[in-house]
Amino acid sequence: MKVITAIERMNAAAPHNDPALQDQEIESIVIDSREVRAGDVFFALSQPDYANNGFNGEFEDATKYVVHSIEKGAAACVVRNDRFEEYRAELEPYVDRLVLVSDTIRALQDLARSVYLDWGGPVVAITGSAGKTTAKELTAHVIKGAGLRVLKNKKNFNNGLGHPLTVLELAKDDNYDIAVLEMGMSTPMHEIARLCTITPPDVSVVLNVLPVHIEHLGSIENIAKAKAEIVEGMKSGGTAILNADDPRVREMRELSKGDVLTFGIDLRSDVMAENIRTRSFGETTFDLRTPNGVANAVLPLDGRHNIMNALAAAAVAWVRGMVVDEISEHLSSAAAPSQRGEVLRFREGFTVINDSYNSNPAALVSMVETMIVGGGSAKRKILAAGEMLELGDDGPEMHRRTGGQIAKIGVDRLIGIRGLAKELVEGAAEAGLTDVVFVEDSEAAAEIIVNELSDGDLLLVKGSRGVRTERIVEKLVDKFHLVGDASPQARRHDH
Repeated sequence: MKVITAIERMNAAAPHNDPALQDQEIESIVIDSREVRAGDVFFALSQPDYANNGFNGEFEDATKYVVHSIEKGAAACVVRNDRFEEYRAELEPYVDRLVLVSDTIRALQDLARSVYLDWGGPVVAITGSAGKTTAKELTAHVIKGAGLRVLKNKKNFNNGLGHPLTVLELAKDDNYDIAVLEMGMSTPMHEIARLCTITPPDVSVVLNVLPVHIEHLGSIENIAKAKAEIVEGMKSGGTAILNADDPRVREMRELSKGDVLTFGIDLRSDVMAENIRTRSFGETTFDLRTPNGVANAVLPLDGRHNIMNALAAAAVAWVRGMVVDEISEHLSSAAAPSQRGEVLRFREGFTVINDSYNSNPAALVSMVETMIVGGGSAKRKILAAGEMLELGDDGPEMHRRTGGQIAKIGVDRLIGIRGLAKELVEGAAEAGLTDVVFVEDSEAAAEIIVNELSDGDLLLVKGSRGVRTERIVEKLVDKFHLVGDASPQARRHDH
């Protein structure tokens, strides 16, 4: 794409832009000045852009890095009109490289929409309070098995910045057959609806509605409405794929402008898992039932929540024309995304389940149940559980109640980490678990665990991202030896 094309598609102003530069091909779109290379276009984001587009918190004004980006060879920099006025003295000498807009994030999204329209391929959009990234990875993996080239978000780039940046990859390479994109939200600002205007889904998947981000949304009913935007934003004649076991998701069928396909375990659904068996960590088997057949599936992931993610992926694959034997075959070769149920076995004789990417009460209980079922021969079953964030006013009670559930499930030791995890520990102690401890941060937890973990132990590490429970795993990897690794430093984790 040429600079002049991008200016036109963003409906931007570039009154002083160098005509020769306007004809220049854009190498990449970047929002981090440290990544700018010659020929790139740098979007200088600032606090008003973030605030207007549903981002919580205070952010640095990137306008201060415009001159540096130009000196590094940026073909152009996209700047807010008001920020240009504020930095006029500094930016005036470089006006021939500036593109002025009213909102840099909206401009980025408008540019991404135009690239999507040029491409015109089918979009699978996935949302839910938990499991989006794993479901996206499983879906992309399975449908690749049909010979399709799949565009997907890197990591969990599922918001108003990560989503358009993913779509803009199509400007460099439009030979993708299909896009599988997770869509997230954390505020009442209709974030998913906006993402659907960039790439209207042909298939909309809703995994679940849980009390995540309730601090910002106010109620679980509001969370459900926000998630339902992915169904409302679907193309006419598309397919909504809905979790039948979640009543709030099930009700979204009334919003579909096309077909509805359900998946589930408990209630009769179009795509189901039956006869579920957990043989060992990293191997769950079940009978995968689709509208046109049944096949045995072996899923190399643990927990009921991951079975649901696999069923969502299977439903998408079925909509795309794959048969049940083909779907089950490709599910069996999937792998856990980093920090989402990774099973790490150490030569010193203990095993660690690294599920430290995120946490909520339902997912925590599900993983603890998985640990108990799959770790029957373990000497001790230890849980390192971080504070669960953004649960709103009910957070303390939810932690305490979850602690009680954990104690009844049967862990041997609980280490609660930071903040409201103290309530988790107290709830477990009240329910009869005697071996409990609370620590202020993940570094303190790592110190305890590194010094006490021994042969035969099984450790589950689970926590919200802000608690950084992955530091526990990093310490273990540094000190001990993973099975198959030559040295403790041979493997580090992607954050």
